[in-house]
Amino acid sequence: MMDQRVLDWVVAHRTPWLTDGFMFVTNVGGVVGMTLVASLLTLALLVRNHRLDALLVGGSMLSGWLVMNLVKLLIGRDRPPFPQRLVEEASSAMPSGHAMLSAVLVCVVGAVIFRLRPPRNPVPMYILLGAITTLDGVSRVYLGAHWLTDVLVGWALGVAWAMAWIRGLR
Repeated sequence: MMDQRVLDWVVAHRTPWLTDGFMFVTNVGGVVGMTLVASLLTLALLVRNHRLDALLVGGSMLSGWLVMNLVKLLIGRDRPPFPQRLVEEASSAMPSGHAMLSAVLVCVVGAVIFRLRPPRNPVPMYILLGAITTLDGVSRVYLGAHWLTDVLVGWALGVAWAMAWIRGLR
């Protein structure tokens, strides 16, 4: 199975400095970190009277969190076993909440930036936003919190959920 081969490879290549780095990434990119970023951005948009953009950020993140938890309950997939897993998690594995919610957040942030102040060259913005969600998802596989497919499904659901919100509020 591909998931087990990827996890075995990651475990064989763990180093203390990478583990520390990915622990930092996974903690910053977790529910608390993303909720803080989304809440502050939503508040800033409301203060600047950008109600639709505030609804996009706040609504997509809150509803995305609900959808993610519902899908986790419906699928009920087990996480990788200990000792390969370096973090304790209580919920089911699929989809990765870190991957899904970071994908939702970076997509809607990109849409808001592009709508309010389109960059002359959007490529650096796309690279930065893509790197954020990529690091978050990779950290989950590295730490053994998720199988690779959990992260891939999380990214796919996150992008789809964000796009539904972006198109729905257009």
